Amino acid sequence: MTTLNERLEWRYATKKFDATKSVSAEKIERIIEAVRLAPTSSGLQPFELLVVTNPDIRAQIRAVALDQAQVTDCSHLLVFAAWDDITSERVNMMFDLTNDLRGVKSEGWENYRQILLGIVNGRSTEENYQAAARQAYIGLGAAIIAAAFEEVDATPMEGFDPVVVDEILGLQAKNLRSVLILPLGYRADEGDWLVNLKKVRRSRDHFVTEIK
Repeated sequence: MTTLNERLEWRYATKKFDATKSVSAEKIERIIEAVRLAPTSSGLQPFELLVVTNPDIRAQIRAVALDQAQVTDCSHLLVFAAWDDITSERVNMMFDLTNDLRGVKSEGWENYRQILLGIVNGRSTEENYQAAARQAYIGLGAAIIAAAFEEVDATPMEGFDPVVVDEILGLQAKNLRSVLILPLGYRADEGDWLVNLKKVRRSRDHFVTEIK
């Protein structure tokens, strides 16, 4: 049986996708679900996921993403968009949802709600956005691992103009800001300079410090 680490050894940041191949809806949904289930600070899930298949919109994004062909040649383009602010309304929404789904309202949980409200209200809008954006990276990690598990190629990207992408996707109206994009698809048989190169990572001895 293939292990998860073997899948991670197999994956790489795909430079050329086969535009004729599509990822099945079932695999896409499992990758999306992995993102939805990813851990986030205080369980706030302060980001949302957009799945872009519209070719015209992807062409517009490619134009402000360093003309990277993966944006248009992939099967599905994931856009991770963080809350533009962690407001009291958003904190309360998630705490209320937790109470509703669990069917219980505990004193300790409600005390923590007030502590968290004090923290986010004491920060600037930009500080709260940056905190939300960092959580989006956790979702990205979950997506990359899930894609590898599904034998789907993925290329995480920060190289795009987020202000323009926000305009293209109408994110400001949703109080969101784009943070990362992740093309998903299948590597092309030819034309990808990176595909056959050895994966380079520091050795365990140079990467891990054990403190006993």
